[in-house]
Amino acid sequence: MKIKKFMLMLGVGCALFNTSCTDDYEIVPLEQFTLDFVFSETDSLGNQAYQYLNSVYSQMQNGHNRVGGDYLDAATDDAISSSLTENDVYKLATGQYTAATQIGSDMRWSQYYAGIRTATTFITNIDRVPLMDTFNDGQPLNRAWKSEARFIRALHYFNLVKRYGGVPLLGDHVYQLGEDMELPRNTFEECVDYIVSELDAIRDSLRTAPITDLSTKGHAVTREAAMALKARVLLYAASPLFNGQNIDPSNELTGYTDYSAERWKQAADAAKYFIDNYTFFKLVPEFQKVFTVDANPEIIFFRQGGNNRSIETTNGPVGFSSQNLGNGRTSPAQNLVDAFPMLDGKSISDSSSMYRYSVSSMYQNRDPRLKKTVLHNGSTWLNTSLETYQGGKNNPAGATQKTKTSYYLRKFMGAFENEANYYDVRHNWISFRYAEVLLNFAEAQNEYAGPGDDVYKVIKDLRARAGIEAGNDGMYGLNSGMDKEEMRAVIQNERRIELAFEEHRYWDIRRWKTAEDVLNQPVEGLVIINSAGVMIPNFVDVLSTSFEKRQYLYPIPYSEVIKNQNMVQNPGWER
Repeated sequence: MKIKKFMLMLGVGCALFNTSCTDDYEIVPLEQFTLDFVFSETDSLGNQAYQYLNSVYSQMQNGHNRVGGDYLDAATDDAISSSLTENDVYKLATGQYTAATQIGSDMRWSQYYAGIRTATTFITNIDRVPLMDTFNDGQPLNRAWKSEARFIRALHYFNLVKRYGGVPLLGDHVYQLGEDMELPRNTFEECVDYIVSELDAIRDSLRTAPITDLSTKGHAVTREAAMALKARVLLYAASPLFNGQNIDPSNELTGYTDYSAERWKQAADAAKYFIDNYTFFKLVPEFQKVFTVDANPEIIFFRQGGNNRSIETTNGPVGFSSQNLGNGRTSPAQNLVDAFPMLDGKSISDSSSMYRYSVSSMYQNRDPRLKKTVLHNGSTWLNTSLETYQGGKNNPAGATQKTKTSYYLRKFMGAFENEANYYDVRHNWISFRYAEVLLNFAEAQNEYAGPGDDVYKVIKDLRARAGIEAGNDGMYGLNSGMDKEEMRAVIQNERRIELAFEEHRYWDIRRWKTAEDVLNQPVEGLVIINSAGVMIPNFVDVLSTSFEKRQYLYPIPYSEVIKNQNMVQNPGWER
């Protein structure tokens, strides 16, 4: 049984990484597939070990429509699912889960531990393979491969910690059937310290960007990816949910039991280290191309996808002659649309801004990122002007999957504004990019020391790349002399619009401890009535979400609690 499961894992790895498994897998009898075979002491090419490493990579997530067919952001105030059923993302948004009724597409306790086990098996066995290949001026390639697996293991642990708080740390031990597995949870602090120490330990044992052989090695973990993860981990650890506003103040499993401003400094220093030392990375001039052009210098680490049209056909507007031209799965919210400022950088709520509330003008003179993120009534798409008003071509009557908000997703798609059909476009899932590192620094530095010039510069740089006008004062719509709280609001909104649909909003409003306010308000959409050619807009509530304090952390699966007497459940999740 173990051998069969192992072979299945290798097959998955080969398929997802577009590698070709060698013919040896077909001619060697099944019973001979042991760890001694995979990590052979005579395999100087490391063919079998490399296939196993692919299986380690394959257990990372691709975020495109991954939550039961939806983006995770559809469980926030940024979007809803267009699905006609109460699916996983709907249950996340409305709090319909318990310790016993897990939502498997995001409450991935067992999947993350499976990934940790696979990575640890590789880590503890790869040194026996006598690889001839070297990297970084003569270091044995074993060292890089081993560190890549340690990075992926650290990433799995971080994904557990941000969901559950402190979790059991297994170290380098691979547990076998019959061993005592009734392990207690480590504290939140111990988990963060372990993840950070692992990332520091592997920094100099990884390849560096840019990777030269992009066709086969472009997806590989680099030292820059490790330092980007470190900056993210420390940012989360410094955030209110875990640092000062622990949901159970004396509980070491759910966060720190004290507040320390130094945690913000550590997070700022980690991001600043990246910015100062890894100068290959920068903001690319065109926001849209970040997501569709390989090897651009904004991408730090990505989950391999492929050349296809899957994002377009899944999320593109309905109403075209072929169903392959869009199934409209994602409906961006009016809340998100309203978060984008004007072209001069001013909020639409600013009385001095150029914002005008009408279907014909409400999208004019806006932050250019809006039209690269969301399609609306009148947007040009597939060589036509979209009709998302009630009964329009792209919002037809009847109980079919279509927009529920008058908006469709635009982000991640190719340049199909003036094309007649979709064609294959690169669709990797970008796990880390330079813009996030900049925002991580700005947030942490502002929380530690206030809004100095270095914090202002981050927002200005992002807005300049977006196409927002500098203005006569060169401030890109920012006010001079803001205090920490005012800059905090700016940074949080900038994260929202810059990183929309990249699986940040869902976790940001939790770590900021604002989810109880944000998610207890309805998600808004737009209904447009075409009255004899006059478009009449009406804001409507499209989904009532709910959020309880206990939902800042997921419940430990009930099955884990009942079989392990040392497993302590998170507060409020007894069942």
